Amino acid sequence: MAHKKAGGSKATQYKRTHAKNRGLKKAGGESVITGNILVRQLGTKLHPGENVGIGRDYTLFAKNDGVVEFASKRGRKYVNVVER
Repeated sequence: MAHKKAGGSKATQYKRTHAKNRGLKKAGGESVITGNILVRQLGTKLHPGENVGIGRDYTLFAKNDGVVEFASKRGRKYVNVVER
């Protein structure tokens, strides 16, 4: 029977989590095709605008081919895909 707790063993028990890879995937002025992921985010920091859809995990994606544009209206930031 052990009379001392094992020293330092707790430090090796933590669980590593994989990177979520969030953030902007396409910049403003960049051309995209249908289905391209534009932004991965937690919550709606950026809202879907023209020709942009939103997934159940708040991922913004392009609904049509075009060029990415960012806009702001009434304190909200929007991502648009403008057809060209």
